[in-house]
Amino acid sequence: MGRVVVASVGYTKVGDHWDKSILDLAVEASKKALKPYPNIKPDVIIVGNMFSGRSSRQEHLGALLASALNLAGTPAFKVEAACASGGVAFNVGYRMVRSGEASSALVVGVEKMRDLDAAEVSLALSMADSAEYTQFIGASFLSLNAMLARLYQETYNVTRDELSAFPVIAHQNATTAEHAQFRKAISVEDVSRSPLVSDPLRLLDCAPIGDGAAAVLLTSDKLLDEEDRVEVLSSKISTNIFSVYEREDMLTFSATKDAASKAFSEAGVSVEDVDVLEIHDAFSVTAALSVEAMGFSKPGEGAKDAAAGVYSLKGRYPALTFGGLKGRGNPVGATGLYQIAELWLQLKGRGGLNQVEGCRIGVAQNIGGVDTTSVVTVLAKR
Repeated sequence: MGRVVVASVGYTKVGDHWDKSILDLAVEASKKALKPYPNIKPDVIIVGNMFSGRSSRQEHLGALLASALNLAGTPAFKVEAACASGGVAFNVGYRMVRSGEASSALVVGVEKMRDLDAAEVSLALSMADSAEYTQFIGASFLSLNAMLARLYQETYNVTRDELSAFPVIAHQNATTAEHAQFRKAISVEDVSRSPLVSDPLRLLDCAPIGDGAAAVLLTSDKLLDEEDRVEVLSSKISTNIFSVYEREDMLTFSATKDAASKAFSEAGVSVEDVDVLEIHDAFSVTAALSVEAMGFSKPGEGAKDAAAGVYSLKGRYPALTFGGLKGRGNPVGATGLYQIAELWLQLKGRGGLNQVEGCRIGVAQNIGGVDTTSVVTVLAKR
């Protein structure tokens, strides 16, 4: 098994791209990732995407992108794992390079969500859970997370203000992130007074709808033997019992817990070694349960720790450093690749006003469904 390096990254601003197609976005991000190394032709192209068939009436994204990049002949395919599509695509590319199957891989995450109206997006996101049951009875993806939030608050005596802490952190960091969708700070009061969308979740508890693409060029360390490099120490995928309401303990994100345990073990790091953290904060409760599952907070204390500043940019575990899903935006199939790109910026010291000083170990956690699929990746500065 060889060592794998994140050679370069590329991404678009997240937002409303009415004048660009899903292919335009993927090409833009890909060209940015490939530009620093014009002599490297990727051996494989992997695209992470959740619902292009519904939003853009387009599938076969791998070959479509390869052709647009003048790379016809290159093996190319799409990977889908709901909102974890980007993270899973990265995992596949990492494993192909690590095993020697490929010496380089271009991994791209892309989603075009704004071409659909809100009701259609809600229906598309509901495909992350059981269409046969939850969609039939009218339980949206939002309502499933709202029920989880209510259970979390009641079980651990979490206040409304504490639940609001992660969105506040995300928006604060997004104010200085050029590629973020919402570059505006919000307060705890703003969250608690925002419109109720599914009790107890309010509008500002929830990640927005947006278009975007992010790309990562992975190479073997033998192909890119540079002193200042970002290496992939590990990337692990785990799955949970499919629907959250079928689980014995709905407040334990066991897929994330398992993936993190395996990723940390393979990387040879502990929670205490982590300097920067990108988590899947699709909802405020998701962020809290994620840090608890990975061991950064004790059960029931994730939101309380966030309110105490533990996950702020200058806190013990800086998280959501460019705004996370809530501030940067959540073009679902691309989110996992945005996380990797942002960790790369941090570990290369290119974070600008969002830079976490002296960081050497970064962790990304990308979820599909309600912790139904979870990908945890550990990157390190070498």
